[in-house]
Amino acid sequence: MLDSAGLSFVTLLSVVGAATVERVEYDYFRYHPMGEISSWMAQIEDEYPEIVTVTEYGQTYEKRTISLLKIGVDTGEKKKAIWMDCGIHAREWIAPAFCQYFVKQILDASKKDPKMEEMMKNMDFYVTPVLNMDGYIHSWFNESTRLWRKNRSPGPDGCGCYGTDLNRNFDANWGTVGVSHDCCDIFYCGTKKLSEPEAQAVTYFVGTRKEDFLVFLNIHSYGQLLLFPYGHPNFTADNDKELMDVGVAAADVIKKVHGMNYTVGASADVLYPMSGSSIDWARMQGIPYAFIFELRDNGTYSFELPQDQIKPTCEEAYEGALHIITYAHDKTFNSAVATAAATLWTLLLAAGVTSTNLM
Repeated sequence: MLDSAGLSFVTLLSVVGAATVERVEYDYFRYHPMGEISSWMAQIEDEYPEIVTVTEYGQTYEKRTISLLKIGVDTGEKKKAIWMDCGIHAREWIAPAFCQYFVKQILDASKKDPKMEEMMKNMDFYVTPVLNMDGYIHSWFNESTRLWRKNRSPGPDGCGCYGTDLNRNFDANWGTVGVSHDCCDIFYCGTKKLSEPEAQAVTYFVGTRKEDFLVFLNIHSYGQLLLFPYGHPNFTADNDKELMDVGVAAADVIKKVHGMNYTVGASADVLYPMSGSSIDWARMQGIPYAFIFELRDNGTYSFELPQDQIKPTCEEAYEGALHIITYAHDKTFNSAVATAAATLWTLLLAAGVTSTNLM
């Protein structure tokens, strides 16, 4: 039958073998161009069909489809959720590398770690490996474009420059501090809030289900920082102390992995004042735990972190992110269990049942 189809058994084995090698040998510790990342997303969906779905949720300026990986057990019920996006700034290549590593780790853990199994039943993870696809592809074009930051939308009439800083384009005190209205500047915030399709896509997807999200993580480099809202110095999150405590605990976990110190604080205090960021927008929507991770390093290599640092960077950041996610999960679901138990006991007391009766 194989001969009649024009295939030899040896040829078939070589094709199957090549596909197997390709799947096994995906290298999480080197930087990948956009095409390889997109293929990897499809591969992950194929390998974990019960818990992974590739979901399209928008288009870039250059009409590329923005996709995320939805990861979680389908319980048939409404679930809480975790958001993570990487690559909002094109030149920060370590960020997409981390998103890929994070996905691989939680999928591996889902097979053998009871805690991860529990979290995947209670929550869905929504992970966008590269949000700013146009800019990321441009940063791979040649050495002169390697440090491109913004997206690739053209400037307004009369401006010959390209790109808007997507992390200054969200509806969160837009255009007030830490931005530029010069379309050639790297911090250009756009012609208006949500002028950019990439920011619109996140706003719609997360905003239409904002009550589901417990955590919003936005991954960047560099500086070794854990930042929380707000970027505007005149605003303070109503859970500011809790965010600081959770961030400090995450930084402690990070340090235990490879000894790296991460500084924790509100964006305006630790980094610089800024407006229009996605984490500020997320917190304004009521998502309680919103953080920016600024990954390695402290400036020696800046945005061009060597590939031999991908592995330790991802290992430590994974533990920090997992701490925040686990904290949010346990607070939500342990509280729910305690509340249910208290309600049940109240009903039993109202019915005249006491601990003595139960015994």
